[in-house]
Amino acid sequence: MEGFDKKDDFEKKEREEIFSKAVRAGKRTYFFDVKATRKNDFYLTITESKKRFEQDGRFHFEKHKVFLYKEDFEKFADGLHEVINFIKNNQPNLIDPEELSEVVPTSEYTNVEFEDLNE
Repeated sequence: MEGFDKKDDFEKKEREEIFSKAVRAGKRTYFFDVKATRKNDFYLTITESKKRFEQDGRFHFEKHKVFLYKEDFEKFADGLHEVINFIKNNQPNLIDPEELSEVVPTSEYTNVEFEDLNE
């Protein structure tokens, strides 16, 4: 077949996003993208993106991607939920970010003068 490249057609369809959700978390951004296979089966890609700086000041985004297919959704979700619960129950110093403002009020701080540091 002249003028038709299956690979180009697949890559175009593979990149098509059905639904996307970006979650910013500190220095990282997580992208949850729903895509479709050739047979129109939906799957999920989870991408972690982090900005990395070169020594000359230029930057690039380091990305790591996980493909998750519908037959694995339940096992993946169960495993993720189990691990998160383990961390919450066993990490002694785990602080909920919403509770952080209650622990250290933002309006209170200790005033330190530079002269106090010279002893």
